[in-house]
Amino acid sequence: MAHDFGLQTASGHLTVSEESKAPYPDDVEAQFRADAAEVVARYPEKRSALLPLLHLVQSVDGYVTGRGIDLCADILDLTTAEVSGVATFYTQYKRHPNGEYTVGVCTNTLCAVMGGDEIWEAVSEHLGVGHDETTDDGKITLERVECNAACDYAPVVMANWEFFDNQTPASTIELVDGLRSGADVRPTRGPNSVCTFKQVSRVLAGFHDGLADEGVGAGPASLVGLRVARENGWTAPEGATASSGATSAPTTPGNTEVTPASDEAKAPKAASAAVKDGADDTPGEDDAEATTPAKAKRTTARKKDS
Repeated sequence: MAHDFGLQTASGHLTVSEESKAPYPDDVEAQFRADAAEVVARYPEKRSALLPLLHLVQSVDGYVTGRGIDLCADILDLTTAEVSGVATFYTQYKRHPNGEYTVGVCTNTLCAVMGGDEIWEAVSEHLGVGHDETTDDGKITLERVECNAACDYAPVVMANWEFFDNQTPASTIELVDGLRSGADVRPTRGPNSVCTFKQVSRVLAGFHDGLADEGVGAGPASLVGLRVARENGWTAPEGATASSGATSAPTTPGNTEVTPASDEAKAPKAASAAVKDGADDTPGEDDAEATTPAKAKRTTARKKDS
């Protein structure tokens, strides 16, 4: 599909404009420093607070500005190069003005085959913008997203990281039109309305907005496995069963499942085989080492034969 948009270069996205370098008004900087002090206090090393402070910059400016980089560097005793290196590494940090709402269309494998590609083409054409571009009214920044981590509801679209499940081209166009018009748009799961990019950025910086318990946290499709497990009384395996009498091998960090093919499941079998092999006689073995009935019988038989 031919477009006249989507041609902005990477350098255009990363160039820090002179406008973004203008110092903060005194009252804005004072409030930023007060909020930053609260964030920094949560970390044993203050440089560890860089990620939330960059979100805090976006909550004020709508993107990571040059003045925001300077202020973060000053507060955390970092160089501006160190701050910029982080700001340009993560895609949630925007180095050019972002829309009031970031709409991400998942086009990863499952969402794509379920209609994600069609949604992307339709909404991109409808808005007249391409990936990481913003509508003329400053309302919508459109993104092609690799995965929204909600495959059970594919195809999925997110608006400022709130879920809109089982979407179609028509429903997504209705979504962006509602956001642009200021209508009350409610996510499929999560809070009762979509917050602005600046509001969400403040939450990501670590300041709660009181909306965490609003709406549905997990839908039925996400809970099927849990329901089936409860109906059958299933629990997560913790290694070899106590009835086997074998000592369970240490599990791999982060791995709680023991399957027949896993190393944890093979370990008791290997240990058992080693004990069995050790039960066989070896040349020059002393009779006092016959510690099992089978071994004692074989030792007695050899004595009789001799």
